[in-house]
Amino acid sequence: MAKLNPYLNFDGKAEEAFNFYKSVFGGEFRGEVHKMGNAPGTENLSDEEKNRVMHIALPIGDDLLMASDIVPSFGQNLNIGNNNYVSIFPESKEEADRLFKGLSEGGNIEMPIEDQFWGDYFGSFQDKYGVHWMVNYNEEYAK
Repeated sequence: MAKLNPYLNFDGKAEEAFNFYKSVFGGEFRGEVHKMGNAPGTENLSDEEKNRVMHIALPIGDDLLMASDIVPSFGQNLNIGNNNYVSIFPESKEEADRLFKGLSEGGNIEMPIEDQFWGDYFGSFQDKYGVHWMVNYNEEYAK
């Protein structure tokens, strides 16, 4: 079966965001943090764009959260919206609370984490980097 991993784009904040995510989830980045300036054909980029992230990956359980920064001089634009969420299924209610509290710090809570009418312990928010998250704990799924 194919494996799906979320891939996020940032406007110069990928490394900062991933250091924040690492502080919440723990672990170490998979491989190095690749910068735009190390890629062929980027000699004419500004120093700021050369320092942007070309690729970064953080293992979370058996999955990878990955990202890069856009490069404005390549004509790339970032439009932050609510069309993508990273949905996390922790193994316990306590872990759900820890992740929700840590990741939502400085962000905007859409739905506080609490028991929901459909039976799950759920909450959603936009973090301080504009990424939308859902934390969903269901005792049956965690088994």
